[in-house]
Amino acid sequence: MFNPEIERMPLPKLRKLQNERLKELIAYLYNRVPFYKKKLDDNNIDPAKIKGVEDLHLLPFTKKTDLRDNYPFGLFAVPQEQISRIHCSSGTTGKPTVVAYTAHDLEIFSETVARSLSAAGCKPGMVLQNAYGYGLFTGGLGIHYGAEKLGLTVVPISGGGTDRQLMLLQDFKASALCCTPSYAQTLAHELHKRNIGLDEINLKYAILGAEPWTETIRTEVENGLGVTATNIYGLSEIMGPGVSQEDFEEKGTGSYIWEDHFFPEIVDKDTGLPVEEGKHGVLVFTTLTKKAMPLLRYWTNDITNIYYDKSAKRTHIKMGPILGRSDDMLIIRGVNLFHTQVEDVLKNFPQLSANYQLIVFNDGAMDEVEVKVEVTEHLLNQIDDPNMEHIGNHEKIKALQHALGKKIKDNIGLTMRITLVGQNHIPKSDGGKLNRITDLRKK
Repeated sequence: MFNPEIERMPLPKLRKLQNERLKELIAYLYNRVPFYKKKLDDNNIDPAKIKGVEDLHLLPFTKKTDLRDNYPFGLFAVPQEQISRIHCSSGTTGKPTVVAYTAHDLEIFSETVARSLSAAGCKPGMVLQNAYGYGLFTGGLGIHYGAEKLGLTVVPISGGGTDRQLMLLQDFKASALCCTPSYAQTLAHELHKRNIGLDEINLKYAILGAEPWTETIRTEVENGLGVTATNIYGLSEIMGPGVSQEDFEEKGTGSYIWEDHFFPEIVDKDTGLPVEEGKHGVLVFTTLTKKAMPLLRYWTNDITNIYYDKSAKRTHIKMGPILGRSDDMLIIRGVNLFHTQVEDVLKNFPQLSANYQLIVFNDGAMDEVEVKVEVTEHLLNQIDDPNMEHIGNHEKIKALQHALGKKIKDNIGLTMRITLVGQNHIPKSDGGKLNRITDLRKK
């Protein structure tokens, strides 16, 4: 069983542990992985001169291209026969990004997921319906073994299959649900659509991750499923889900990073230099305890911030919500835009659902953004033709479009085209990640 006391370890003691583990890691990588030996030698870095995490900024980054260039097993630090499991994330060039685990790594993986589920409110004996995908994706198996370590009963239903998901939620009475936030929205929508009352299921907690989400979606999911919804964060290259977790009693104040295993930094996306605590930038992780494929200063591309919350239950550092990815950031007429910024504006309009899409296109020489949003069923009932796709001729819709456009302009600094549509006109998640952006610009 994991030791919850490490989550409350005094910061000086935690820093000492991190420094010891970092020094061991650098020597381990230098002696076992030719890629890292060459990288340190090329930068004239003597591993023995790195004394602790305060020296991390002296070390080079590891980026996703490095993993692809060393496909499939070039970054392994142990012989293949010591590898217990291999996972992959999808690759845009036809080859996946490979990650590997020893038996020791899988123990750490289960421990950090168990910590995360406990922080989310789960307790031994509860039933957890795991709707993350099983297979090469780390989500399903990662949650599964961490839940078992905590003492939960796991329903390994995997992603999709909404009819079966709803049937088992009613029949097995799971207290906890793990899935993407967009799929939790889908399940909530289907419960309402099928007139299944919250008293017919037993959900108390939803642990949501694998894609950015906002307070708007949290509110919709909590109301629709009758749960306390918290964020779980992770990425395959570092471990999988359970790198950080939001506490169910501290919602909205950030997610704890289990920094005895994963040391975080925030750096400027252009210069790579560290930024002040609390400032936004690119999240960078160093794996302090992984054996099969440790990574040094891995550039995640995720944009967030980190900070210590002195009023919190635990001493570990927190990270804020993921705003987006630095490689997915849109630049529209010179303004940096993440889709979550638009989502954050939608929470001010109760007449709108949290199901939306951004369509980016060229209009002559200018880049334009169309925001397409579904209105609520309540509003649809107040207009003449609730089934038509474009409902912009109704006075209430025109006024709402104008108000939303103005709020987006005031908050984000961009004029966008607003299109409001009826229910079920924008794709919903079928269990996997949901793409909120359609980019039609000519490259």
